[in-house]
Amino acid sequence: MGASRSFEDVEKACGHSFKNRDLLKRALTHSSVSSENAADLERLEFLGDRVLGLLTAEALWRRYPEMSEGELAPRLNQLVRKETCAEAARFFDLGNALTMSAGEENNGGRDRDAILGDVMEALLGALYVDGGLEKARAAYDLFWGERFDAIAAEHRDAKTELQEWAQSAGHGTPSYADVDRTGPDHAPEFTVEVRVGKLRPEQAKGCSKRDAQTEAALVLLRREGVWSGD
Repeated sequence: MGASRSFEDVEKACGHSFKNRDLLKRALTHSSVSSENAADLERLEFLGDRVLGLLTAEALWRRYPEMSEGELAPRLNQLVRKETCAEAARFFDLGNALTMSAGEENNGGRDRDAILGDVMEALLGALYVDGGLEKARAAYDLFWGERFDAIAAEHRDAKTELQEWAQSAGHGTPSYADVDRTGPDHAPEFTVEVRVGKLRPEQAKGCSKRDAQTEAALVLLRREGVWSGD
């Protein structure tokens, strides 16, 4: 179905007027519309994923000059994970700018992390092709800039922290169980449950089983007052 937000709205939000508007159209066209458009989106997403990685790696390298590669890597993973990209897409309100099938929209596609994360990467790819790295960087900074340290600070592996806390508190080793898998193959969503001893279990969703497990661990840690992050 058609979008309620115009290309001009997106251009204003990301601070760039496209010379080749077709690039923006491709980035904002979901693969459910046609196989041809799906290929376009996937190519831009492929490129945008690398642009995102480069911008983030450079920012980490400059921001934390004393950190080792081993310290930088988990922070990079946190900054580029699909859920972080989805939050960036919501910041730019890309969900309302997407063209997608009625079926996908009725299934909540405009606010699904997997879809929004892909579209954010595709937008960065389109910005890079149309305006170069600095235009992609400018849009990147609008979301990641002020939030950079806060997002990077969440790099701690919640699963590892939960295991260490559970064992030290006498609850034993956490266990994870797959609860559900929904969505199409190109944008799956997994639901996972974590159990720790006799504590009430928690469930969470993610674009991969690992992301869902990490989120479930994080939810439980926050509930128990163990996790100090936001």
